[in-house]
Amino acid sequence: MSQGWHRVFRGTYRFLGWVDPLIRAGWHQVGIGNVVELRVVGRHSGRQRSVMLGLLRVGDGMYLGHPDGEAGWTLDLAAAGEGRLVMRGLPPLVFRPERLSPGSVRDAVIQATDQHPFPGNLLYRLGRRHVQAAGVYFRLEPAA
Repeated sequence: MSQGWHRVFRGTYRFLGWVDPLIRAGWHQVGIGNVVELRVVGRHSGRQRSVMLGLLRVGDGMYLGHPDGEAGWTLDLAAAGEGRLVMRGLPPLVFRPERLSPGSVRDAVIQATDQHPFPGNLLYRLGRRHVQAAGVYFRLEPAA
């Protein structure tokens, strides 16, 4: 794991947190690339949390992840054992997360980060070795 890329991703996600209201407004009005809303129950508060993320698609699978290791939402999702995915204009999809282990599926998902809108796709591409070493990714399995 690279400390330099850790600082880059940490700063990027801090900035995204500050502009979250603008991102949400744009998403609600016209959509933004592959951006979706994840709703998950917080592991400490027990209250529903919401975060905007880029949904990755590889084959028939849907995936969410964080490039820089564990984040609050990844820990909440793992603890809750289910989440709700809101795609603009559609009803929420309830799913169970399956954490990806190192291997070909995870590698393909990391390659798919090119699906993110600019400049995210460029950032992920430039930091790919760090993402490969540190990233946390989940396959979304629809809940029955």
